[in-house]
Amino acid sequence: MLVVFTDLDGTLLDRETYAWDAARPAVQFLRDHEIPWIFVTSKTKAEAEYWRQVTGNEHPFVVEDGGAILAPTGYFADGIPGAVRRNGYETLVWGRPYADLIAGLDAASRMSGCRVRGFHQMTAAEIATACRLPLEQAILAKRRQYDEPFEIFGEGCCAALESAIAAQGFVSVRGGRFHHISAPHDKGCAVRVLSNLFRRSAGRVKTVGLGDGWNDLPLLLAVDVPVVMPSRDAVDIVRKITNAIVADQPGPKGWNEIVLDMARDRDETA
Repeated sequence: MLVVFTDLDGTLLDRETYAWDAARPAVQFLRDHEIPWIFVTSKTKAEAEYWRQVTGNEHPFVVEDGGAILAPTGYFADGIPGAVRRNGYETLVWGRPYADLIAGLDAASRMSGCRVRGFHQMTAAEIATACRLPLEQAILAKRRQYDEPFEIFGEGCCAALESAIAAQGFVSVRGGRFHHISAPHDKGCAVRVLSNLFRRSAGRVKTVGLGDGWNDLPLLLAVDVPVVMPSRDAVDIVRKITNAIVADQPGPKGWNEIVLDMARDRDETA
């Protein structure tokens, strides 16, 4: 069984336009062959649900850099150990409450003398401008639960800020556009749990992961076949992964080529 774990921004979605049309052939192939494809994103639940509806994805998904797994109730016959059934999902949470993240970021900013601005300090219109999002999607991006994106003002204070965040019991990681603060969870933790759930239900499983940013590194290290999408960080990310494949093109065009190759190879070798 093949399982595809994918980041969204800069991977399945074009980083600038959020278009995904170039990936339609691969998406259709996955649907036709009943191959699970799992969103593993820093986006919120509301945003992920929007993109699941747009792309016709009915599989489990991971939100806010591993803050939680959400699987449609009954997707796994034996359920998810430790998950809570809520609003049509079995939800397994690793994240800390959003209010704790805000307090931790504010405290770390004061301790380090590093000025920051988080999503909680930005209007939906400001987020829309910064991320080149439609306002409706920016509103969804503000519905955060387990991860806070933020920007840093000034140079040379990142290391001090990271140390101060760690002193608050949180971790920070750089995404495609923003830095993020969260509890000590990541995309890799969620991918490993889901991979084991698929193995429990289907037996032998081959996992493919696609991502383009530093917050995708744990995802890429947790799969059998890690695929790094071209990005400003791709060269440095590849140095951390001994068996990485690099896509020829960024965004949905590269995603389409890689996923079709992997999925068709699975059919030929099955």
